Amino acid sequence: MKDHSTKSSQDQRHLYKGIIRGVIALIFLILIITGGILYLTLSNGPTPTLQTIDTNNESPILASGIGQFVEGKDVESGLVEGDGFELVKANCTSCHSSALILQNRFTREGWKVKIEWMQATQGLWDLGNNESMILDYLAANYAPEAYVGRRAPLKDIEWYELKE
Repeated sequence: MKDHSTKSSQDQRHLYKGIIRGVIALIFLILIITGGILYLTLSNGPTPTLQTIDTNNESPILASGIGQFVEGKDVESGLVEGDGFELVKANCTSCHSSALILQNRFTREGWKVKIEWMQATQGLWDLGNNESMILDYLAANYAPEAYVGRRAPLKDIEWYELKE
């Protein structure tokens, strides 16, 4: 009888040790995940806050360069000034950097395909009546450019043969 109770008590201790190790491992895993989330959250810099504009003094927005244009480009985003600029800046840069616009060149149809892709896969909302104005702006300011590589071939030249 004594051997049976000793074995039973050893089994219980072994079971408790296993449970304690499992709980410790779970706590450790939770700490690692929490630390990772905190790191990713805090590494993106400070969260922007809404600023109010005091009409009696210079606007903090204007003082920071937001809404100002230099050589036809928005100081903050680098986007070209033009009809539809505000719509593009508000709708596009709320999800991604303006650099994605600046580095791409598409026709109006190409921009439409890109917008439809963002709506289907990236959660872009329906642009409604604004879509046409956004596409007009993008097609006017970020259309494919002519390839500028080598110089154009020479024309109207009389060639002669070199003699030795």
